[in-house]
This record gives sequence, structure tokens and C-alpha cells, in this order.
Amino acid sequence: MEAKKLYFMDCHLAGRMYYDADEVWDQLKVGTMLKLVRDKENHFDPHAVMVVYEDNAGEEFKLGYIPRGENETLASLLEMGWTDIFECRINKLNPDAHPEHQVYMTIKIKRNK
Repeated sequence: MEAKKLYFMDCHLAGRMYYDADEVWDQLKVGTMLKLVRDKENHFDPHAVMVVYEDNAGEEFKLGYIPRGENETLASLLEMGWTDIFECRINKLNPDAHPEHQVYMTIKIKRNK
């Protein structure tokens, strides 16, 4: 049997304390699906990839970014239109850690059907 998803990378959520994570913290759980959005307008990182949470009402909340130095390949693939092949989920939450290490994510590549 073929795998439905292929591991791509793990990383923490960078910049968590500067964005909307506190507004939806109680809604975030291990397994929560997150969206990856290429942020070409980011003046601090030329390869910025934003991490977004969408609640049940369809409202989107910017949580932070894929860490600089770990985002170049991902940014390139997103720029080439490959947004639908990625699945990003929370795999660890640690509210007692430093804000930069409270949310840990796994990104997988979904099988092309």
C-alpha cells in the first residue's frame, strides 16, 4: 500500500508572540490544520511563509511564520503554485515554553490523486 502523505519537515512557529495566536489559543490543539501562505511583501525575510489558522466560522488568524533559514524551499514551491500539496498540522503545544517554542508543526506532502 502506498503512503497517502510524505514527511517534508518539522519546525516551530516563529514570531508567535507578535501575531494573533493569543486570540485563538484555546482553539489550537494537536492535529489542528494550518494554512501556509507565501508572504512576498515581507521586508524582513525574502522567503517568508506565513502560518494561518482558520476557525469554524471561516475567519483567518495569522499565527506567525515558518522560521527563517528553514523556509527557502517551501517558499519556492508555494511561489510555483504548489499550495495544495502541503498539509501543515500542529504536532506539539507547550504553553509553558518560551513563545517561540510553544507551537511545533509538521508539514507533509499529500499524494497527488
